[in-house]
Amino acid sequence: MSRKLLTLILLFCAFAMVSVPVYAQMTDDAVIAYLKEGMASGKSQKEMAAELASRGVTKEQAARIKTKYEQDQTSKSGTTRVSGEQERQRRMDKNALEFQDLELEVDSIEVDTTNVRKVYGRDIFKIKEFSFAPNVNLPTPVNYVLGAGDEVIIDIWGTNQTTIRKTISPDGTINIPDLGLVSLSGMTVKDADSYLRKKLGQIYSVDGADAKSEIKLTLGDIRTIQVNLMGEVANPGTYFLSSLSTIYHALYRAGGVSELGSLRDIQLIRKGKKIATVDIYQLIRNGKMDDTVLQEGDIITVPSYKVIVDISGSIKRPMAYEMKPGETVADLIEYAAGFAGDAYSDNISIVRQNGREYQIATVSLSDYGTFTLMDGDAITVGTMLDRFSNRVEIKGAVYRPGAYELGDRIQTVSQLIAYADGLKGDAFTNRALITRERDDLTLETIPFNVTAVLNGTAADIKLAKNDVVYIPSIHDLKEVASISIEGEVAKPGSFDFAENTSIEDAIILAGGLLESASTVRIDVSRRITNSTSESPSGIYGEVFTFAFKDGYVIDGQPGFILKPYDHIMVRKSPDYMPQQLVKVTGEVAFPGSYPMVKKEERISDLVAKAGGITKWAYLRGARLQRKIIGEEKTRMLSTKEFFDSARDSVNMKRLDMDDRYFVGIDLAKALANPGSDADLVLREGDVLGIPEYINTVKISGNVMFPNTVTYDPDMTVRKYVTMAGGYGYRSQRSKAYVIYLNGTIEKARRFSSKVVEPGCEIVIPEKPEKKSSLQDALSISSSVTSMAAMIATLISVLR
Repeated sequence: MSRKLLTLILLFCAFAMVSVPVYAQMTDDAVIAYLKEGMASGKSQKEMAAELASRGVTKEQAARIKTKYEQDQTSKSGTTRVSGEQERQRRMDKNALEFQDLELEVDSIEVDTTNVRKVYGRDIFKIKEFSFAPNVNLPTPVNYVLGAGDEVIIDIWGTNQTTIRKTISPDGTINIPDLGLVSLSGMTVKDADSYLRKKLGQIYSVDGADAKSEIKLTLGDIRTIQVNLMGEVANPGTYFLSSLSTIYHALYRAGGVSELGSLRDIQLIRKGKKIATVDIYQLIRNGKMDDTVLQEGDIITVPSYKVIVDISGSIKRPMAYEMKPGETVADLIEYAAGFAGDAYSDNISIVRQNGREYQIATVSLSDYGTFTLMDGDAITVGTMLDRFSNRVEIKGAVYRPGAYELGDRIQTVSQLIAYADGLKGDAFTNRALITRERDDLTLETIPFNVTAVLNGTAADIKLAKNDVVYIPSIHDLKEVASISIEGEVAKPGSFDFAENTSIEDAIILAGGLLESASTVRIDVSRRITNSTSESPSGIYGEVFTFAFKDGYVIDGQPGFILKPYDHIMVRKSPDYMPQQLVKVTGEVAFPGSYPMVKKEERISDLVAKAGGITKWAYLRGARLQRKIIGEEKTRMLSTKEFFDSARDSVNMKRLDMDDRYFVGIDLAKALANPGSDADLVLREGDVLGIPEYINTVKISGNVMFPNTVTYDPDMTVRKYVTMAGGYGYRSQRSKAYVIYLNGTIEKARRFSSKVVEPGCEIVIPEKPEKKSSLQDALSISSSVTSMAAMIATLISVLR
């Protein structure tokens, strides 16, 4: 806001270069206050600059204000600005409108409205779109008083055709050719029209029965008048306004009334006499606007308010209101738009200041029109009680449960049931309940027989306010029964029990049997209940078995009907198995996926389906990739956790969990002995990979330079490591191992040559890093020190 404020000051510097008559002189603080209020009310920059100029603020004064705040900012920041006034003057001389380049930080200038209570109607003159400006395009009022500066247009038509446009001079006259000076100042438009008709009758035929010309006087450009606003307005002073302006436009231009100003007693003084009194509430509430047009030299005075009261609570428009002396609570309620719907209107509370302490008054409804309000009164409108004076309620097995009016039509239980459209078919009529509220607000329960009350064999019960009648349903008094079905059905689950439901019906509710369902065995389990039993029998249920054909029971207890809580189990056919695929890749005649046609299909069967192996197949390197099932995944997780906790040197990346793993196989032995243990039984999703011959060996792990070399059957493990640069300085030579292409692993002795095969990988593990004895000592020392400090603290606290 501070930058905007400086921009406004500089904008005024540009406007002030134009010569404007000085009618009032504002102080520097008044200028700043005006700019703050103008920005808060949404006035445009040009409008505020023009108003400041009209009120006597000069370019020099604006520049002085700017320099003052520049100096204040310099003292705050602790720096010195050199030739600030000269720089400002240089820029203003270059271009009076290029004031945006100048900057000023004035953090202390803020509009503080946090502690200002909002008074009804006070912001009407701060709404930018509501300026009360006169409409200059409307016909000039016949009672408009002419004055110096007004332009009059005299139209003559008929035999004579001419138009005379003249501006009334400061001495109140116009000069008409062939007629001379004519004084019009102080006349109304109507009087001036009659007067000119007589005057022009001397040179034109515009009067009498034989008149051949007509004359009409209208206004052209209207003059600007000088009006003074005094008293409790936001920006008192002298303003130049249109001569058609009213009190409302003048108040808008002055920023409205101040926080101390009155909205109810605004006075227009003309030549020392009060000619009009304006009440803004009449304008806001009733649309009554005083149409008195302002004249040159008028004075508008705004006295301070006499009475402001605050109303809150259950009222339609809670806020502060200005009251005229003598106005009452009834007037205040009317200003506040009346009570809200939930208001307690029989009486209200008023907190009043008596000059020494607070006092409270309770005003009854009958006194609203006579109780006079005083300044500072705080009125509170309460809400009605959260209870009903004539409500009864019915719940349960009736067609229209809910709340009803206790009155002439509903006084007893039977009448209430009748208004609720009667009992439902499932109503339990042997015993119903009335919950009644006693005078001390405790509750009591009154049971009654619904059937006896309705048929007259028992006395009808008279209801009291807030009674709640509950007629239970027979279903409310017993557990909700269900039947359940699971197994090979489309939608297994539970269903609400219904009488006469058969097994066929239950299967239909479950979406029918699946293809995998067994139709020769469908079991129904039933619980045994005996509410009169005095000792356990040891038998808790029984099972019934049925066979199906074409959707009907063909074997089992005939006419079997389900009972509550029966459980149906549709078994899976033991001979049902969906298609399962296995895959072979690599060196076979026809690689690809093949279906399993029997339960114990083996590797040799899969190779046979694929047309056998090719002459390039390396059987020793064949391996089987398999999907992990749940049990295997649990076992592998346990193994991985063990190695993690033991910090074993095994490369843990090899144990990372995946959806698949490799099974070590001996394909040559499996093909040589079909059906043997080497001929592994396949599982759905298995992938058999048969590579071509690979005559290289890979050396990895803690060696100097991991490498891949040509296979030599005569070379030992140590020789292969030498071809990788030798062992690393942290290698575990005794724990070296070999990973074969088929996924098997074997320990690698340094001087062994038989352990190495084509395509294998020799892995040299790395020793784990150990902490030095110095590190261990420091760790122990730190722990002991921390423990000692904790013990010392506890001893201090316990003392």
